[in-house]
Amino acid sequence: MNQFLRQLGLVPTWQFGDVYGLELEVLSLVPRPVCAVLLLFPITEKYETFRQEEEAKIKGQGQEVSSDVYFMKQTIGNACGTIGLIHAVANNQNHLEFELNSPLKTFLLQSAKMSPEEKAAFLEKDESIRVTHESSAQEGQTEAPGLDEKVDLHFIAFVNVDGHLYELDGRKPFPIVHGKTTEDTFLEDSAEVCKKFMARDPQELRFTVVALSKA
Repeated sequence: MNQFLRQLGLVPTWQFGDVYGLELEVLSLVPRPVCAVLLLFPITEKYETFRQEEEAKIKGQGQEVSSDVYFMKQTIGNACGTIGLIHAVANNQNHLEFELNSPLKTFLLQSAKMSPEEKAAFLEKDESIRVTHESSAQEGQTEAPGLDEKVDLHFIAFVNVDGHLYELDGRKPFPIVHGKTTEDTFLEDSAEVCKKFMARDPQELRFTVVALSKA
């Protein structure tokens, strides 16, 4: 992840690092401040049932989403990691630094006013991000799946925008608001939401959490 963002022109003043547990004493070991959290989890029948119920509930009750949230849909096959990284970076541009002519910064500036669907279509045409995604995947520790290969693991991002904790998932039609948060409690608040994902599938072990922390 860090290599991918570095290649796209993000200055490494913030770095992704593993979160080895969601207990408070383990979270206390994570460097602060933290501005984004990514969760990798399995897409199971239980999760899909929950996702459909959640969507119907929010559509019925409504929710207030800040206009400052950068959210995009996922229309490219196995690009959830890239979408998660874009969500993490796009919603923390006030914290992060970019190199001159950064392809990622250029993409964010050009897509800022687009709808979630338009952002997705714009990403499909962005050659620099696609090539970087493929080269980073090939240099990873394990062989990466092709963009069309069936994969049941999925990345989502958690960010703090205007004092609210947002879950950003390109498979969903809109951001999910998980209540209020602060810069000081953001990691712990995100961890509580991650615990709910794990509780829904107690037999599953394929969960990974990483945090974007100040280096």
